[in-house]
Amino acid sequence: MSCTLGRVLVSITPRLPRPTWLRAPAPAGENYQELKDLIGRLRLHTVCESAACPNVGECWNQRTATFMILGNVCTRRCGFCAVEKGAPLPVDYDEPQRVAEAVAAMGLRFAVVTSVNRDDRADGGAELFAHTIRAIRARVPGCGVEVLIPDFQGNRTAVATVMEAAPDVLNHNTETVPRLYRQVRLGARYERSLEVLRYAKELGPDCPTKSGLMLGLGETAEEVLEVMRDLRAQGVDILTLGQYLRPSAKHLPIVRYVPPEEFEDLRRAGVEMGFGHVESGPLVRSSYHASNAVK
Repeated sequence: MSCTLGRVLVSITPRLPRPTWLRAPAPAGENYQELKDLIGRLRLHTVCESAACPNVGECWNQRTATFMILGNVCTRRCGFCAVEKGAPLPVDYDEPQRVAEAVAAMGLRFAVVTSVNRDDRADGGAELFAHTIRAIRARVPGCGVEVLIPDFQGNRTAVATVMEAAPDVLNHNTETVPRLYRQVRLGARYERSLEVLRYAKELGPDCPTKSGLMLGLGETAEEVLEVMRDLRAQGVDILTLGQYLRPSAKHLPIVRYVPPEEFEDLRRAGVEMGFGHVESGPLVRSSYHASNAVK
C-alpha cells in the first residue's frame, strides 16, 4: 500500500529485508576520521554524507570523496534523495579554493565535484563549477576532475560554461526510466537530461561523458536497456548502474532488490552497446571507483 505525501509516493508497508549482498562496512578507521575532520574544518559538504552513501566508509578510508558545492540544500524535491530540501544557501565564492585545499590535503589525483540543484540561479550554479575545476587544477596540477552536474534547467550557456573549464569527465545522471520520472525526479525531464549530455559531447568531443541509473524503483529490464540505448545515442561513454536504497520512510519505497547477477547481465549488455566503461553492481554510485573509468 502507498500514499501520496507532499507529491512524493511513500510506502506504508513494511520494509523489504535487505539482502546480504548489500551489506557495506560501517564508517570507521583512521583515514575516515581524518577526512571527516578535514571536511569539517574547511566547511565543505560531500555527497557521501549529505546523500547517505553506503560506501562512505570504504571511500573515505581510501582517501576519496565527492565534494558537493553550492551548499547542501537543494531546490528540488526528488523522491529518492536524502539531501536537504528547501531555501538555498547564499553562494560561497571562496568554496572552490577550499575544495582545492582539501584535494591537495588528501593527495588526490582524481577529484569528483557535484552540487545540489540551484534553480534559484540563472546559470544553475555553472559558474561555481567552472571556478572549482580551475581552482583544483591550479592547486594540484595534473589532478583529474570529474563533475556531476544538474540539468541547469536545460540552459545551454550553463553547460558551455562548465565545458569551457575542460573537466576530464562530464557526468549527468538520468537516474531512472522515463515512465518513473514524475515520481522519482520532480522538476526534471528525461529528454532534457539527454539533451544536456548530447550538447556536452558536442562541445567537447574528446571529453568522456557519463550517466547513471538507480534500479529497484519499479522499472523493467527492457526499460533500462532502452535508456542505455538512448544514452549511447547521445555519445555517452561511461555508465553506472546501482541499487536504489531508501534513505528514510519519507522517501520512495524500494520495489525490488536487484540481484548481482542481473547487474552483471546489464554490464555485459552495456559493453556490447559500446560504452567504454560500465560500473554495475548493487552498491555502485555515480562516483564509485570514478577514476577507474578514465585510466
